Amino acid sequence: MLTASADTLCSLSVLSLHVGQVQCFGPQGQPSAIDKQAVSDLRHVTVLGLAGDAQADLKNHGGRDKALHHYPREHYAPWRVELPQCNGRFVPGGFGENLSTRGITEATVCLGDVFSLGSAVIQISQGRSPCWKLNARFGVDDMSQRVRDTGRTGWYYRVLQEGDVAAGEPMTLMQRRWPKWTVERLWRVLNQVPADRAALEELARLEVLAASWRERAHKRLLAG
Repeated sequence: MLTASADTLCSLSVLSLHVGQVQCFGPQGQPSAIDKQAVSDLRHVTVLGLAGDAQADLKNHGGRDKALHHYPREHYAPWRVELPQCNGRFVPGGFGENLSTRGITEATVCLGDVFSLGSAVIQISQGRSPCWKLNARFGVDDMSQRVRDTGRTGWYYRVLQEGDVAAGEPMTLMQRRWPKWTVERLWRVLNQVPADRAALEELARLEVLAASWRERAHKRLLAG
């Protein structure tokens, strides 16, 4: 498995790609595209995500800094142990991810990492903030809080170069400029109590971090 301080390039395979369309979802039939299904054909990757994928809540999902969501396949095994009543839902695509792999997690990838994805080029832009939809998705009232507490959040990419990708194709780390900012540490700094002001100040200035997350760091600083 890749380490956060790795000096060599890492290559892994995309085990599956997932897309979804907007459907009625949740206790009040709210629109959502969290139900992602695996696709096996070649898909174009645009600055707004995979061809054939959609988002319902464009205020909180999608956009250039959240074009693709990645969730490590490694996380499903512990979820099955902790919540066996939900085993049928703990399968790739269950967390609404577009990309499923083995070999990298929040502890081993870093903010700003640049990967080739088929013929596309993508960059980690932020982590994922779990919301109520995970509670409804798995039928567990505190699922979003469990995701926060475990740090098994997954992360998002922006697309630097459009291209095409299919399941089974390689995904290779091309560049790492911020090795101390793993996605795991990013999540911890933004949420830990007491606040690490020096780290938050650095995040608030770090332009590779999505603007909404830089604003989160700034608000935490103002809150004291």
